[in-house]
Amino acid sequence: MSRSDPAKKADRKKSSGFTCPECGGREVVQDLEKGERICASCGLVISDHRIDTGPEWRAFTSDERDARSRTGAPTNYAIHDKGLSTMIDWRDHDSSGRRFSAKKRSEIYRLRKWQIRTRVHSSVDRNLAQAMSELDRLTSQLGLNRSIKELAALLYRKLIVRRLVRSRSIDAMVGAAIYAACRLREAPRSLEEISRHSRVSKKKIGQHYRLLVMKLKLKMPISDPANYVPRFITQLKLPGIVQQKVLEILEQAKEQRSLVTGRDPRGLAAAAIYIASILMDHRVTQRDIAMAAGVTEVTVRNRYKELVKKLGITMAP
Repeated sequence: MSRSDPAKKADRKKSSGFTCPECGGREVVQDLEKGERICASCGLVISDHRIDTGPEWRAFTSDERDARSRTGAPTNYAIHDKGLSTMIDWRDHDSSGRRFSAKKRSEIYRLRKWQIRTRVHSSVDRNLAQAMSELDRLTSQLGLNRSIKELAALLYRKLIVRRLVRSRSIDAMVGAAIYAACRLREAPRSLEEISRHSRVSKKKIGQHYRLLVMKLKLKMPISDPANYVPRFITQLKLPGIVQQKVLEILEQAKEQRSLVTGRDPRGLAAAAIYIASILMDHRVTQRDIAMAAGVTEVTVRNRYKELVKKLGITMAP
């Protein structure tokens, strides 16, 4: 036991039920920062191995306190082990840059190999490792953000827990999870787009998507044509004034349910873009718009005629 200055009271609070073994004083304070119990009368450090029962996150501001951010990397559902394991570095030199000897390199190679084997040791781990690898590849090629990627990974993990992945195509189930995640995050991608980058057909992804929605009891939002507009506008390199006009046209169309109900949202978005491009004098061909939207020119023409007629839009000759 040692003595401490009783005048220093920063980050301290009184601790009831303790008596100083030296002076018999009952005013014992806890130094929360150092984990010590100190007699306020004589300065004796009664104990210095107090267990901290406070929060484990670090916080220096009110925002950080609300966020409860912890040290270290957060868990990542898009990695099969959630990113909690560590990896042996692939480089064959030490921290000072000196290259290992041939014997040492051989030893580290064996360690790496065994580490990979131990990380993926069960059938569930192997399934997740393969699925997360495919998920990483697909989301990268589709240009999807981390939020969608992690939601798709979480949906897939729920299927694993409920044993719904057995005897089913991993690639198709991953594609279905991505399609569902895109719809839930209102960043839609069509089944055609996903199947174009996947190793399975659109039909198979669609079948697995319906299974996923049914078994997980998901309430999927109705696809809004407006959610497709920013991406199509970017692909067609059209200015913001065209996008603004497109959104106005689609808002008017929503007021007449017959224009929206049962229609492919991509076709409606494409037709609205075609109309807006003419009205704002930034003409784009139906063919280019159809290619950007992933629909046929016939669909663009049909939706275009419906919108112009029902909304009473006067087109320039």
